[in-house]
Amino acid sequence: MKSLRWISIIVLITCLTMFATYCIPADSALGYLRVALSIIFVFFIPGNCLVNILFRFRKKDKIDIIEETVLSVALSFGITGITGLFLGLTFIGLNFLSITISLSIITIILAVSSFVLKNREDKNK
Repeated sequence: MKSLRWISIIVLITCLTMFATYCIPADSALGYLRVALSIIFVFFIPGNCLVNILFRFRKKDKIDIIEETVLSVALSFGITGITGLFLGLTFIGLNFLSITISLSIITIILAVSSFVLKNREDKNK
C-alpha cells in the first residue's frame, strides 16, 4: 500500500509539473508555482525513483533520509545530464519540449519499474 501511495505521488508531481510548465506563463502570478514544481521535478524526482530501484533489497542497513535525499539529488543531476547529452547528439535536438517530455517518460518508467519490483518482492514473501 505504501508503494501505491509513493507511485501516485510521483505520477501526480510529474503531471502537475507538465501542466504548470505548459499552461502557466512565466510572467504570471503562478510563475513561482511553476518554478517550484520544476525544481522539485528536475532535481529530485528521477533520482528518487532510481534510488528506490537500487536500494530495494537492503533490509538490514536501510539508508536514512539524508542519504536518500543526497543520492536522489546526485542521481537526478546525472539522469538529467545524460538525457541532455543524448538528446543533443540525436536528430531530436536539445530544446524545451524534448527535455521535458523525455524526463517525464524516464521518471514514469523508473517509477513503474520500482513499483513492479517492490510488488513482486512483497508477493514472494
